[in-house]
Amino acid sequence: MAVRVLDVHAHITPASALRAMQSGDNWFGISAPALYNQHRYNPRTFWTPEQRISDMQSLGVDVHVLSTNANMYFYDLDPDQTMAMHRECNDYVAQLSEEYPDRFAGLAHLPMQDVGAAIEELTRSVEQLGLKGAMIGDHVNGRTFDDPYFNPLWATAERLGAMFLIHQGGGTIVSSRLDRYHLPNTIGNLADRAVTFASFVFGGVMDRYPGLKICLCHGGGYACYGIGRMDRGWQVRPEARVNIDQPPSAYLSRFYYDCLTHNEEGLRMLIDMVGIEQVVFGTDWPFDMCADWPVSWLLGLESLSREEKDSILFANLERLLNI
Repeated sequence: MAVRVLDVHAHITPASALRAMQSGDNWFGISAPALYNQHRYNPRTFWTPEQRISDMQSLGVDVHVLSTNANMYFYDLDPDQTMAMHRECNDYVAQLSEEYPDRFAGLAHLPMQDVGAAIEELTRSVEQLGLKGAMIGDHVNGRTFDDPYFNPLWATAERLGAMFLIHQGGGTIVSSRLDRYHLPNTIGNLADRAVTFASFVFGGVMDRYPGLKICLCHGGGYACYGIGRMDRGWQVRPEARVNIDQPPSAYLSRFYYDCLTHNEEGLRMLIDMVGIEQVVFGTDWPFDMCADWPVSWLLGLESLSREEKDSILFANLERLLNI
C-alpha cells in the first residue's frame, strides 16, 4: 500500500549562492571558499531541483519542506547584511514551492540577531511568500531562547501559526571541548537540542505562548533521555521552579520531534515518551548524516504499528503544516 511521505528536515542552497561558489565570487559579502566548506563533502547540495525530485522519487519521498542550509544563518554579521541574504534564501524557497507545489513547501531563514528584523521577515515569509515558518539555530550568538528579548518573535509566530524547526548551525556545545571524531555533530547536535528544550521549558516560554509550534531536529537530542534528571532538579531546587509550576516532563508533548534517531530503540523511546502525534518524518537530506533509505527503514521497524508509521510519514505533518 502506497503512502504519502512528507519530509520536514530537508535542506537546500539558493541557486545564487551555488553560482557564486562555482565562479569564485562573493555572495552578500561572504567569500566563495567560506560558502563552499560545508558543500565539498556533499555533492547533492549542487543538484538542480529536477535532480532532487528524481532522488526523492527513488527514496519514496513526496514532499520536502525546504530549509536553507544552516551554515547560512550568519547571526554574527550586521543585521542588514544577514537580512539581505535571508530574503534571497526565502524568495528562492518560495519560488520552488510555487513552481513545484506538489513537491516542495518551505521554511524561512531569519536575521535572529535583530528581533525586529526577524519579526519583519517571518511575517513577510508567511503572509506574502506562503512559507510554513522558519528554521533557526539553538541560540543566537550565545543568547538562548528563554531571553525575554525573543518574546515578541514568539508572540508573532503564535499569531501567524508559524512553526520553528530548531537546527544547530556551525559549532556546537561540544566543539570547544572535543573538536575531533565528528563529535561536534554526533554528540554536539543532540546536546545543543537538550539545552534548547530546557531554555524553552524552564524559561516559561511554552507557558507564555501556548500556541507556539516548535519542532526539535534529531529526535530532540538528549531531552527525552535526560528528562528524569531535569524533573529531579525541578523538585529539589527552587531556581528550577522560578518560571514553571509543572515538571519539565509535562512539556515533552508540547514539542514536535523529527524521527531522525538513527536507531529503532531511540525512536521507540521517543514515541513512548512524547506521544505518536508529536513525531514527524525528517531525513537531513542532502548531507552525509542523513538516513540512507529513510522510508524503507521506517516501514521496516517491527516495534511500530502501521498506524504509528503513517502518523510519522505524513499524517502528523499534514496536520501541523497544513500541507
